[in-house]
Amino acid sequence: MTTPTEVAGRYRLDSRLGAGGMSTVFLALDTVLERRVAVKLLAEHLADDEAFVMRFRHEALAAARLQHPNIVQVFDSGSDAASGRQFIVMEYVEGQSCAEKIRGAEPLEIEETVRILEDACHGLDYAHRAGIVHRDVKPGNLLISATTGSAKLADFGIAKAAEQTRITQVGSILGTAAYLSPEQARGEEAGPRSDIYSLGVCAYQFLAARLPHEYNSLTELALKQQRDSVLPVVSLRPDVPPALDQAIRVCLERKPEARYRSALELADALDAGLRGETTEATERLLASTAQMGAPDTDSTRAMSIDAAPTQALARRRPVAEAARPQRRIARAAPPVRRRRLAGLGVALAVLLAGAAVAIAVVAVSDRGRAQPIVQDNVRDQAESLKDLIRRNSE
Repeated sequence: MTTPTEVAGRYRLDSRLGAGGMSTVFLALDTVLERRVAVKLLAEHLADDEAFVMRFRHEALAAARLQHPNIVQVFDSGSDAASGRQFIVMEYVEGQSCAEKIRGAEPLEIEETVRILEDACHGLDYAHRAGIVHRDVKPGNLLISATTGSAKLADFGIAKAAEQTRITQVGSILGTAAYLSPEQARGEEAGPRSDIYSLGVCAYQFLAARLPHEYNSLTELALKQQRDSVLPVVSLRPDVPPALDQAIRVCLERKPEARYRSALELADALDAGLRGETTEATERLLASTAQMGAPDTDSTRAMSIDAAPTQALARRRPVAEAARPQRRIARAAPPVRRRRLAGLGVALAVLLAGAAVAIAVVAVSDRGRAQPIVQDNVRDQAESLKDLIRRNSE
């Protein structure tokens, strides 16, 4: 099957804009309305797969419901009679994606970062209120319009309406691994707070020029998500307001209930954080997380109240400090051995799930360059992790 030069008798494909595992996006001309559009075609090898075709159609139906200035508009969708290819016609946004903006491994300006994130929050809030979860928020799906300067969320390619029956099977991990929430990595259903986690990863990377959890394998990522604390942004970039740093790290909490309840709550927290202030939602979540206690590990002790970045936060946020019960840590902490085995068990579940569905994910190196992890590599990592769990159980 060859790539058509025209789709549905009206969309002339001019050049390729990008490609992913499921589809390829082309710059095209709508010859009826005489405007430039982006046309997404389902990948050739998936065209005969009914499950993927259904997912592709659901994407079009879900995305077509969304009409918001911070979401890329969907104009048309269907099946091209001549080629048999499924397609979606979308608004063409002239400008850069955030992935392109950070390609040089340099951090973004603080004010620019907050502006992008607030736009994304407004788009996500609109989608969430419509019952749609994006599920693939990452820099490549945040487009910056060259004409308006606003950010637009693109490619609800893995989005699904909350009221619909699950399309993906348990354990199916799609998208880019670094931006997946811990619950998505475990193969659980994604919700609005999963999108908030992913946007938090973007925010951290924009400001710190690195990921919250840098990794070279699925095993390492799974273990770090379950075990390690996130290094404060201010320790990597001191000019970031501590309150803004705190708002971002609330997004990165392991448990969904410890994150902001809505994208609008996050937008308010980011705006306040830029001014060096905290919101009631941030204070509430910090107090709730403190009440649950923190595991008494070396990684969390390094982030304790005695650390310089945390002391800076304490000076800016006296109310929350009163609710920060370090004295409760010893009482709340479970045995170290049990925690380590639990984390390893979760990591093993992630790896076995990934191998079961035979998907490809992306590992990010220290310089942010993508490196593919193939199925065989995942299987080897799973076997290694089994041995590690057995050794720790003896």
